[in-house]
Amino acid sequence: MSWDQNELTSGPLPLWWQIADRLRKAIEAGDFKPGEALPSESRLNEVFGVSRTTARAALDRLEQEGLIVRRSGKGSLVLAPQVEQPLTRLSGFAEDMRQRGLTASYRTLTAGFERASAEAAEALGIAPETDAFRIYRLLIADGRPMAACLSWIPAQRLGNRTPTTGELDSGSLYAWLETHCGARIVAGSEMIEAAIADPAVADVLDIPAGSATLVARRRGVDGSGEPVEYAVVRFRADRYRFRVDLVRE
Repeated sequence: MSWDQNELTSGPLPLWWQIADRLRKAIEAGDFKPGEALPSESRLNEVFGVSRTTARAALDRLEQEGLIVRRSGKGSLVLAPQVEQPLTRLSGFAEDMRQRGLTASYRTLTAGFERASAEAAEALGIAPETDAFRIYRLLIADGRPMAACLSWIPAQRLGNRTPTTGELDSGSLYAWLETHCGARIVAGSEMIEAAIADPAVADVLDIPAGSATLVARRRGVDGSGEPVEYAVVRFRADRYRFRVDLVRE
């Protein structure tokens, strides 16, 4: 059924809810693709004979659900489906995307030895102001920016081998560390918080400055509990979300 077929029904379900449900199902069916605009408030008023307030409430609901974004002069634009990451599973970006049917790729922005930040030094258990290998990469899913990742790796973990830009652009950092350094990340801890994208981060992620992001600070360790990597990953909140399964005892 097309979104604009059949009249709305009177009953317990509010009119705005029915309109939102029609549009939601149309998005799920692919009638409106990412980047396309939904019908305007005035078009919804015309089709369903509702007030502007009702039409706005329906679109507001879809925006709250992360299905659309409202842009001045452009209307209500459909967003690409969000990628969902369970909080109980540790995986690299490539593996995470592959499990969701998406193609992961990377673009290395900077890579080299630098003095570790105080935050990174503490997480890695190295002395303050010690050099560590710093990697700043753009993480991409199906050709679109997903996150900006800043990784720190202790120098002793690398030995005489450092990843080239070509290697970082072509594959998983976790896989490279395991293959070339014998360092396999098997566990870790992660802290997640919300943050506003500053102009530099916004430019990398191709979002407006001031947009919401999810920041994950992750410490990865090997089988003996020794730190292998400390990463700060800034995800686009319109493309990524975390999930945690809860059990009441």
